[in-house]
Amino acid sequence: VSNSSSITQFLLLAFADTRELQLLHFWLFLGIYLAALLGNGLIITTIACNQHLRTPMYFFLLNLALLDLGSISTTLPKSMANSLWDTRVISYSACAAQLFSYAFLIVAEYSMVTIMSYDRYVAICKPLHYGTLLGSRACVHMVAAAWATGFVNALLHTANTFSLPLCKANALDQFFCEIPHILKLFCSHSYLRKAWLIVIDLLIAFGCFVFIVVSYVQIFRTVLRIPSEQGRHKAFSTCLPHLAVVSLFIATAMFACMKPLSISSRILDLVVSVLYSVVPPAVNPLIYSMRNQELKDVLRKLMT
Repeated sequence: VSNSSSITQFLLLAFADTRELQLLHFWLFLGIYLAALLGNGLIITTIACNQHLRTPMYFFLLNLALLDLGSISTTLPKSMANSLWDTRVISYSACAAQLFSYAFLIVAEYSMVTIMSYDRYVAICKPLHYGTLLGSRACVHMVAAAWATGFVNALLHTANTFSLPLCKANALDQFFCEIPHILKLFCSHSYLRKAWLIVIDLLIAFGCFVFIVVSYVQIFRTVLRIPSEQGRHKAFSTCLPHLAVVSLFIATAMFACMKPLSISSRILDLVVSVLYSVVPPAVNPLIYSMRNQELKDVLRKLMT
């Protein structure tokens, strides 16, 4: 393939070669997808329909659930359809749309969990200033900034990626269209045009990571100084779910980007990509609902 204009489709990485394993992959992903739809849908409905949950923490959680629904709906349906119909093909335009959507949602989601760490920091370390620092207008501005950051990032990446010439085959080593795997198809002289965007992404990711770590260091220092055991338990119960979500997301994404080539394999790469792109949207509702007694009580009343 000499350039991108001659490419009309890409070939995604197949999960299995045999028909039985393809169908197993379809049913497994369908179960995960339905669980994610149900869990995130319940969280969105519960928060939207209950006046007692109109606080900054639940407002941020509502937006996280929306982003989770969007990100998992970007990757899984096409992969399931390919396994069901025994194909690997995705059109050029569909690949561009998938890349844009996933880059948009994943960056917005990372920004949202960073905002949520700030919310927990203010609630525990500066409770007297909570209403001032996290008023309704401030919350809306922060959420809008998270969504806008994802949109601008995705727009720049998508426009730049699909304007570059592709000199190699059109087979991707991933089950969805993701930037690092499309980069491998670029002509070598075009890679430098993309490098500056990658550097900016790494700086943003590292900045958010440092902010989250510093926030939780301050949170744990404050919690350990709380005299009552009940107070410490309540503080930890609101922080640990968020910390678990952040840890799973960051750990798997960093491992995918930084793992040595010596341990790279097709099966390992698939498992890691599923861990950071599929598992978090599916388990986030479970983590938050299990550790949040107030959310469980409201959800129980809503269902009964």
